[in-house]
Amino acid sequence: MTSTTSTPTSTRPITVALVDDYDVVVLGLAKIIDRYRDRVIVAEIDTNEPLDDAVDIVLYDCFAQPEADHEHIGILVDNPRARRVVVYTWNFHPELVETARQQGVHGYLSKALPARDLIAALEAVHAGEIVFSDPPGRVGSNGLDWPGRGEGLSEREAEILAFITQGLSNADVSARTYLSPNTVKSYIRTLYRKIGVSSRTQAVLWGIDHGFAPDHHRIDHWRGGP
Repeated sequence: MTSTTSTPTSTRPITVALVDDYDVVVLGLAKIIDRYRDRVIVAEIDTNEPLDDAVDIVLYDCFAQPEADHEHIGILVDNPRARRVVVYTWNFHPELVETARQQGVHGYLSKALPARDLIAALEAVHAGEIVFSDPPGRVGSNGLDWPGRGEGLSEREAEILAFITQGLSNADVSARTYLSPNTVKSYIRTLYRKIGVSSRTQAVLWGIDHGFAPDHHRIDHWRGGP
């Protein structure tokens, strides 16, 4: 893990807002962080109310998010209520990492990090460091959650199904995930078999019925600025 150091801040628990369009993803991550509530507090944002409070860190979970076009990351970095922005992802494609760095994120953290290392990295970011994880090997999920996990879908399979449910073509999915078209097709065949469907239409309907339709309210809070 690489970092650059700046001036430390106070030792009070830091406040972290979690951003992802899927509640199950956010709740799973919140559960992990909650074990360290004496050091990090998850800022709950009611999606029916305007955003009023600044937070120390916005943690942007990239599950089924438009990471490749960088829109959401830019929205978060530009919002003054997000004092620091950290990307949380499996995807360490060099172009994504470099563009995130250029956009001004304060951290780019791997989902392979054990919980204790994730918390330490967030504290380092809060203290003024820029923290970029080393590219991960694909290992365990560290207690994370995602739609379809109970039905046996891996996180990558679930992410691809989420993109399909959003109406993306295979080419769009390939661009979003930085996977080859053939790899995307292979994942699609596997997830079809796991959920018992034989067509894209059936997969979309299954996705809608099982929590794969995104809820954009969380990012919309940050889109409007102050």
